[in-house]
Amino acid sequence: MDTPEESSRTQERLISDLRLVIENAEELLRNTDQYTSVLYQNAREKLALALSAANEELARFEDAQLNRMIDATRAANELYADKTGEERILRAFQHFH
Repeated sequence: MDTPEESSRTQERLISDLRLVIENAEELLRNTDQYTSVLYQNAREKLALALSAANEELARFEDAQLNRMIDATRAANELYADKTGEERILRAFQHFH
């Protein structure tokens, strides 16, 4: 079973990969605009719909990831009773020594 850190890295890689696929598909759509056959136009419409869904899913992934980070920060602040930002930063750097 993955540790939370490994799971977070995996999620970050998946989000990065999804962004790259979306960028490449958007470029493909831009570069195939000159093809007017029905076959190309139908394929482009399907790709545009898939891109729209992928962008929505990416936004949900990013929101969920941000919420997990906020929750983890809040939990750490409560656990260590940090009262200031300086205390939080100092505690974070203590792990590097």
